Amino acid sequence: MKIATWNVNGVRARLDFIKLWLESRQPDLVGFQELKVADEDFPFDEFRALGFDVEIHAQKGWNGVAILSRQPIAVETRGLPGEEDLGARLITARVGDLSFTTVYVPNGKDTDHDDFPAKLTWLASLANHWQASRSADEAAVLCGDFNVVPQPIDSWRGSAGDGRVFHTPEERAGFTVLTGLGLFDLFREQHPDDPSFSWWDYRGGAFHRGHGLRIDFLLGTASVRDRVREVWIDRDFRKKQDGLTASDHAPVIAELD
Repeated sequence: MKIATWNVNGVRARLDFIKLWLESRQPDLVGFQELKVADEDFPFDEFRALGFDVEIHAQKGWNGVAILSRQPIAVETRGLPGEEDLGARLITARVGDLSFTTVYVPNGKDTDHDDFPAKLTWLASLANHWQASRSADEAAVLCGDFNVVPQPIDSWRGSAGDGRVFHTPEERAGFTVLTGLGLFDLFREQHPDDPSFSWWDYRGGAFHRGHGLRIDFLLGTASVRDRVREVWIDRDFRKKQDGLTASDHAPVIAELD
């Protein structure tokens, strides 16, 4: 079984690119973030034609998350309870024997911006929601764009980035609370010393200069971690394909037994 997470940075703007990736990589279960489209404008038929069931929690022009699956999807939650004012940022579904949640954590913008404490509150609400709705022995995945750099190795700046937005002790503490609830960073479990990134700014040649951050994660409970064969960041699909422009994020993929 192949699962993935990807911030697509506009599902309609990148539809042909996304379809190319789906046909090339053949995932079974995917979480998308940053759809930037209203429910009625989401291209359901395009994905169904490729063999996917689709469920979304969308928002016009901004935010939005989706789940695509080869198996039927039974939605359990749309939206993070109590955090509706920050937009469409969470969807949870049952897919076979797996609980699958994808999230788009608020960016925070800067440490002195009003969005920064709101981001920290959102992360705390996510942890509370996860703890209240999941048992420790459940097979569950929490994936998405977390807009947090957990460790210096996850940033091109290394420890010189400490204190900047995404790199602050407060954001890292929020992420640590989540992983302390029985969740494992599947990429880091497989690659403890790999300084790979999943996001690169479009500006300044950041991708080619290696100026990236690892902020997109597949987190899994112990029963999921124990099924992992491999996890990788799909850098090839951060590059243009067939003349089509990529998202500024690369997909993260895990293959499970």
